Amino acid sequence: MQLSKNTLSQLDPQKIEAPAEALFSLPEKVLQFGTGVLLRGLPDHFIDKANKQNIFNGRVVVVKSTATGGTDAFKDQDGLFTLLEKGFVNGVQTEKTVINASISRVVSANEEWDQILKCAANPDIQIIISNTTEVGITLVESDAKTDKPVSFPGRILFYLLERYRVFNGSSDSGMVIVPTELIVDNGTKLKDIVVTLAKLKGESGLFLHWLETENDFCNSLVDCIVPGKLPPAEQSATENKLGYEDELMIMSEPYRLWAIETNSDRTKKILSFSECDSSVVLAPDINKFRELKLRLLNATHTLSCALAHLSGFTTVKEAMKDELFVSFVADLMLQEIVPLVAQGNITKEEAEQFSAQVIDRFKNPYIEHLWLNITAQFTSKMAMRTVPLIEKQYAHFQKPPQLMALGFAAFILFMRSEKKADGFYYGTANDKEYKINDDKASLMFEQWKSGEVGKSLADADIFGVDLSLFPGFADAVNHYLGLLQQNGAEKTIRSILA
Repeated sequence: MQLSKNTLSQLDPQKIEAPAEALFSLPEKVLQFGTGVLLRGLPDHFIDKANKQNIFNGRVVVVKSTATGGTDAFKDQDGLFTLLEKGFVNGVQTEKTVINASISRVVSANEEWDQILKCAANPDIQIIISNTTEVGITLVESDAKTDKPVSFPGRILFYLLERYRVFNGSSDSGMVIVPTELIVDNGTKLKDIVVTLAKLKGESGLFLHWLETENDFCNSLVDCIVPGKLPPAEQSATENKLGYEDELMIMSEPYRLWAIETNSDRTKKILSFSECDSSVVLAPDINKFRELKLRLLNATHTLSCALAHLSGFTTVKEAMKDELFVSFVADLMLQEIVPLVAQGNITKEEAEQFSAQVIDRFKNPYIEHLWLNITAQFTSKMAMRTVPLIEKQYAHFQKPPQLMALGFAAFILFMRSEKKADGFYYGTANDKEYKINDDKASLMFEQWKSGEVGKSLADADIFGVDLSLFPGFADAVNHYLGLLQQNGAEKTIRSILA
C-alpha cells in the first residue's frame, strides 16, 4: 500500500497518526523553489506543524527547478511524505514519526511555467521560500533578454513582474521572500540580483520602487542535518513497521533552527507559522545565531576532526561513544569557546545551551558523519572558523588556549603528506592512508619537506595571519605536536585533560 490521501484511512493509528482531512482543504500560501530534503525537513516541517496547531493554515506549492527527475512521486502520494526524527534531545535518545501534509502540489519550472505565474495572481500566496543551493543565487544576465528565465533570481523577477501587473502595484501585494541557501546575507544578495536584472530588462521606475520597498527579502539561517532517504534495508524495515510504502520518506535530526531577519510587522504576521515552534526565530539581526553556529558547532568540528582521525575514529558518532573524546569536545566548547562567544548580545546561558545541543547532535547514532569529510578544505576552515577565536582569546585573556592549541597541532600532523603520481597528497595515520582534500595541501607539504613545520603558524598563506605573534601560542602548538608524534592522540588528550 502506497502512502496517499486515499490510503490514510487504512493506516494503523497505533503506529502513526494520519493528518486530518481538513488539512487538504487549506489554501495555498507559499511558493517554494526546490524539492530537496532540507526544505522538506525544515521549512515544510514547521508549516505542517503550524497547520496541525491551527496557526498558519496554508499549504505549499513546490517548484521543481531542476531538469532531472519528475514529480510523479509527489503526485502519486498527493504531496504526502513521512518524516522520521531520530537523535538525542537533552541527552535522551528520541525517535518521532510524522506524516507531513504541507505540500499541495509540485510543478515543473521547465514544463509548467504558466502554472507558476498563475500563483502570482493568488492573493493568499504571500511567501516565497527557496533552497536552490549556493550557486542558485547567481546573476545570469541573459535572463533579462528572454521570456523563459533559467536562473532562480530570473524566475523570481518574472514572478514579481506578474504579481505587480495583476495587483497594479498595490502595497499589500508585495511578497515575503526567504531564501535558505547557505550563504551569508542570502536575502540581500538575492534582492540585489533581482533588482539588477530588472534594470537590465529596462523595467519602469514604478515597478523598481515597488520591488524594492514592498517586497521583504529576508536574510535567513537554517541549521538542521537532513540526510534524506534511508538506506534500502532501513527503508524496507520502516515501511514494514508502518504498514505502507513511501518513496518520499526522509530522516532528520530533532534539532532545527530557522532564523529569519526582518523588522517588518507585516512580515511577522505573514510568517505566522513561526509561532508553532521556538526554533523559528524572527529577529531584526540574526548574526548572533550565525556566530553561535560558526564558533560552537563548526569551529568545534574543525578543531576536533584531525584529532578524531588520528585517534582512529571514522565517524562523529563513533568518537562520541568514547568518554575521553567527549570530555575533550565538551571542555573545548565550555572552557575555551563559550567565554569568547558569550559577549555582546550572546549570553553565557545561550552559549552553554547551544553547546549542550551540539553534544546531542554529535552523538546522534543515526547520522553517518565522516571525520574525513569534515577535513575537506581543512586549511580554509581553520582560517575562517578558528583563527578569529585565537584573536579573541588574546584580546581578552592574553594566554594560549590549550585545547585549541592541541587542535592546531593535530591539524599540522594530519597535513603531513606525500605527493603521489596522481598529483594528490596523501597522509597516513594508524597504518591507514588517506587523501587530503585541500587546495592548500602543497603549502603544508612544503613545510614538512623543508623541516620548517614548526614555523608554519607564522605563515599567513596557511592561516591568514601570523599566529606566531600571539605570545606562547606557537610554543603550545609545537609542544602538543611533539606529544602527538611521541605518544599518539589518546595519551596526549588524556594528559591535557588530567
